Amino acid sequence: MVVYLHGGGFVLGDLDTHDAQVRRLAVATAASVVALDYRRAPEHPWPAAVDDAVGVVRRVAGDGTPVAVAGDSAGGLIAILAALRLRDEVSLLAQLLVCPNADPTLRCPSVEDKGRGWLLDADTLRRWVAMWLPDPDTRDSPLANPLVADLRGLPPAVVVTAEHDPLRDEGEAYAVRLRAAGVPVTHRREPGLIHNFPTLRDVSPAAAAAEDRFLRDAALLLGRRSR
Repeated sequence: MVVYLHGGGFVLGDLDTHDAQVRRLAVATAASVVALDYRRAPEHPWPAAVDDAVGVVRRVAGDGTPVAVAGDSAGGLIAILAALRLRDEVSLLAQLLVCPNADPTLRCPSVEDKGRGWLLDADTLRRWVAMWLPDPDTRDSPLANPLVADLRGLPPAVVVTAEHDPLRDEGEAYAVRLRAAGVPVTHRREPGLIHNFPTLRDVSPAAAAAEDRFLRDAALLLGRRSR
């Protein structure tokens, strides 16, 4: 079973916006995928979405079902934080992450380098994060920021980033920190692509090929871990 957390800057997105991506993940991995319509900001700031994810993973894993967490963009961060909260309670199979928002401080260089003209606007990102995490101190806390948390004991990960994504550097920093913590990681930076490129697969052969690579990596990781 895979629990999937959709992207949308913590304030947008729903089950419909990501339905096609979730279905492709299910087909590629032969897993049952639970797409979670978690509570969103500003009405429901942190940690509401993480609480929702933790509750669903607990319920799914309660009967011994092998579970992985997955997500893109903001959903990637929610998936990571759920894995951190549950690492001493649930033996997760994997983290499957596309263009994850891994640093709510948004201080990595790519936020400014790619934060104009590449789909995601840096100022918009900051507004969304401020809605979800109103307290700046929490944004730099291990409770909400994987780049300052202890990552030991987390499950193996597939982390895919995109060259022209403002969130590129933080996703790559997360992959580096996972490896330093002894967590197996498959990381790929997709050249020439923008944030959450799977949504463009019907108009971009490069985006389709990149998503297919992610899906193969996800299937391989789940297959190896489930045997």
